[in-house]
Amino acid sequence: MAGVVKCKLSNGKYFGRIILNKILNNSFLLLVARLVLGFVFIFAAVSKAAEPESFAQVIANYKLLPDFLINICAIVLPWIELCAGLLLLFGISVKENSVILSTLLIIFIAAISISLLRGLDIECGCFGTVDGAKVGLIKILENIGLLLLGLLLLKFDSIKFSLNNKNN
Repeated sequence: MAGVVKCKLSNGKYFGRIILNKILNNSFLLLVARLVLGFVFIFAAVSKAAEPESFAQVIANYKLLPDFLINICAIVLPWIELCAGLLLLFGISVKENSVILSTLLIIFIAAISISLLRGLDIECGCFGTVDGAKVGLIKILENIGLLLLGLLLLKFDSIKFSLNNKNN
């Protein structure tokens, strides 16, 4: 690439990559990522679990699942989000819970994208019936941002103020 200066160190690694790894591996950045992702999923889960009938209707509006799976998803999904969010918040099994939440985010991104391509004008259901936001590019970008936080935690872990860490 023209204009890009690459500074190769004696150990064969590039200076820019080392700096980027140091920034992304910052314990406070990882703590903030863990707290944001945890709180978002806890809030989303509580609002969905409080009104499973309404959440089931939101799931049905996507027209992606067979009828027999809609109620099961409406009941189970909020509890998965709540458990993974709480464990992430307290720093317990951060990588494992990041995988769970990142997988859910990939599914949500796919569902919203499919709905957009199909021209559906429906509420996303991200926070149950609390926000009433429609599916759209903004929701996809929000989910991609959360997915990046999940992938960051998966790559670097977060042990700052964790119940698993004895050296807080």
